[in-house]
Amino acid sequence: MQLYSTKNPDLRVDFGQAILNALPKDNGLYMPTEIPKLGDDFIKNIRKMSFQEMSYEIAKTIIGDSIPADILKEIVYDAINFPAEVVHIHDNIYSLELFHGPTLAFKDFGARFMSRVMKYFKKKGKKLYILVATSGDTGGAVASGFYKVDGIEIVILFPKGKVSPLQQKQLTTLGENITAVEIDGTFDDCQAIVKKAFLDEEMSENYDLSSANSINISRLIPQSFYYFNALKQVDYNENVSFVVPSGNFGNITAGILGQKMGLPVKHFIAATNANDVVPEYIATGEYRPRPATATISNAMDVGDPSNFPRLSDLYGSTWNTIKDKLKGYAYSDEQTKETILEVYKDYGYLLDPHGAIGYLAAMEYKYETGYEEPIIFLETAHPSKFKETVEETLNQEIEIPERLSILSEKQEHFYPLPNKYEKFKKWFKSTFEETEN
Repeated sequence: MQLYSTKNPDLRVDFGQAILNALPKDNGLYMPTEIPKLGDDFIKNIRKMSFQEMSYEIAKTIIGDSIPADILKEIVYDAINFPAEVVHIHDNIYSLELFHGPTLAFKDFGARFMSRVMKYFKKKGKKLYILVATSGDTGGAVASGFYKVDGIEIVILFPKGKVSPLQQKQLTTLGENITAVEIDGTFDDCQAIVKKAFLDEEMSENYDLSSANSINISRLIPQSFYYFNALKQVDYNENVSFVVPSGNFGNITAGILGQKMGLPVKHFIAATNANDVVPEYIATGEYRPRPATATISNAMDVGDPSNFPRLSDLYGSTWNTIKDKLKGYAYSDEQTKETILEVYKDYGYLLDPHGAIGYLAAMEYKYETGYEEPIIFLETAHPSKFKETVEETLNQEIEIPERLSILSEKQEHFYPLPNKYEKFKKWFKSTFEETEN
């Protein structure tokens, strides 16, 4: 598998180099030079395959011989060892539940796959330092996926006061090779610090740095798996439409990658909160990144989605193409809360704030287009991860899975830092003294 930079089509690196580098030196994003098609028999036989069998075939098709087949199969089967279930809500509206993994969020798929792939590619006898910015679920999933992986140190940057209490505990209570850093700023500020570190020549010379954010292509490959798995769980004649709650736009990019490989999709719909940069672009043709606005659907509080260049790349970089292929809707916190309450009262289904926005977009798309085939929205996190918001909305307590509830008694450990790259760099160098160079 060969990849190029979205800023330089002539650049070529292999899969292992792209995974470990995370970002090209030109600050572009890695994309496959070729997106291979799955055979017709794959889609025809999709209902006969297990989730793991299907995931392995997709991974083998796109990754090729970059990882030996037997090792890749072991990686996939170990990483994807929990379900992605489709639940019928009403009419042609379905929820794809992506919260059955260890940290109750869709990021488990990418983080578990990535940790095993990075362990395979990392240099022997050399520490790998993974920097990750989180607006909520990424940090917990990465912490869990990489916990106690030998030779890999994880540094998670999260915005002060902008992740839910249980989300924060998922990344601040593990210790070992997991270090949490609280940045006095927004998710975009955390992400900017991570990107600056990768482009800092002194840091690159002294540390092997990589990222576990969706800027890393290895996050997107496993996230394409569950779109195919959803397909086999619904009755469809030709195409389904997927509604994706979107922040950094990695999840929807993974779906489009699957579409390019042969997934039959009528439409992808991006559902956002007040941070509506991409829906605005789809409507007007003007891309205006801006500071993120804090909402109750915090994983989508992104004002400058880092995967937007990949979207443009996949769709041919023109607004006319993107607006024909992609729809976008945005909703307020008040609409989100109303939807959580209404869907629970009417259908007995409990949504988290992100899933509620997905449901809203699914319904708007249904009535706007008269679409009758299945519309599947992604329920990206378990509602209990947003306990305070959901309980206040319903005016009743909700059940918290044990693997989350046990965190409430655990002690947090994190480093508070200002929103200054040089302060982060100084802290990093003093905390991780590199003695190998």
